[in-house]
Amino acid sequence: MKLHLSFPLIAIALGSTAGGCASKEYVRGSDEPSIDRAAMSTGLDKDDIERTLQTQLNRLRGAPIMNEWRIKAGQNDRQTVAIAPFVNETSEHIEPQLDSILGETETWLVNSGIVRVISQERQADMVRQIEGQQHPVFDPKHIPQYGKQMGVKFYVTGKVGASDERTDDARRVQYFIFMQVIDVETAEIRWQEKAYITKAVR
Repeated sequence: MKLHLSFPLIAIALGSTAGGCASKEYVRGSDEPSIDRAAMSTGLDKDDIERTLQTQLNRLRGAPIMNEWRIKAGQNDRQTVAIAPFVNETSEHIEPQLDSILGETETWLVNSGIVRVISQERQADMVRQIEGQQHPVFDPKHIPQYGKQMGVKFYVTGKVGASDERTDDARRVQYFIFMQVIDVETAEIRWQEKAYITKAVR
């Protein structure tokens, strides 16, 4: 059965659609800085990432391992460092945000000029060689193998856990974000720092 709409009905439908679109406004964070401050989910956002990096990289700057790298750089022996994915032990889908933390950390290390940073593309090739082409997923247990194959002496990586609590009308997620520097040869954790982030819906 064919349905015939009269012109007035079509006009009403189009008018309501246009009216719905007209009620929304697109804005830039540079124009309204408050946009970045409001939490819109229990996941990690730009403000959470910036707070985490400020805490962890400031601590890394003054850590003994960083001083060791400075001494080596002064002896014309810059240490080779690679970035490894965070292990997400939470139920939240925050992998892109964790990748952003590592990307910012990689940039920070490159700009320091103290260490040599291996590109993540080269690491991906190495993971495929070790884990196989079918399932080339980074496995933290194989960090020594990755490192030896690429000549990497240290890995910067981390893990994230969370405490997720709910009531009838509220939810709170407390994140525990650990960043680590691992010695490839010994598998020793040479530096570790934690950051706490709490998000809630109420």
